[in-house]
Amino acid sequence: MSYFHDLISRRRSTRKFTEEQLTPEQVELILKAGLKSPTSKGANCWQFLVVEDKEQLEKLSLCKKMASKLISNCALAVIVLADPSESDVWIEDASIASIMMQVQAEDLGLGSCWVQVRQRHTAEDGSSEEYVRKLFDIPSQLQVLSVIAFGNKEKERPPFDDEKLQWEKVHIGNYKQ
Repeated sequence: MSYFHDLISRRRSTRKFTEEQLTPEQVELILKAGLKSPTSKGANCWQFLVVEDKEQLEKLSLCKKMASKLISNCALAVIVLADPSESDVWIEDASIASIMMQVQAEDLGLGSCWVQVRQRHTAEDGSSEEYVRKLFDIPSQLQVLSVIAFGNKEKERPPFDDEKLQWEKVHIGNYKQ
């Protein structure tokens, strides 16, 4: 129990990565975590597009107006896709898979950062999703939820401080204002 608590306390968004590449074993473990993630009714509506090529990562980093430049410096980006025709809760299923991969990365001592794509825009005010779809020739039936950037952390961030948890947002029995 304490190991999981430590793991989720240490997992913080990493926006600066070293130049070091990930090993094939690290990439495989990250992807396995996504593939093993729970889904509604076992639909497994998600798909993952793996990007490691530096030129592609640079282009992918332009998918949003702000907060996506970090992708250009990561070692691995996983584009999280899902097919809404396979599940009405595709967003939730793909989100669970995303965080499972991020927790696995932390367990490996790696950093990660979620970059939201769905309902976001490029610097030219185009759809971020369409930008990613065209860049990687993604079929139209698949939705692009996010890009998860992975790599070796440039520096370690302090873990979450339990003293700063917002317990006032926890309601027991009834909602209390």
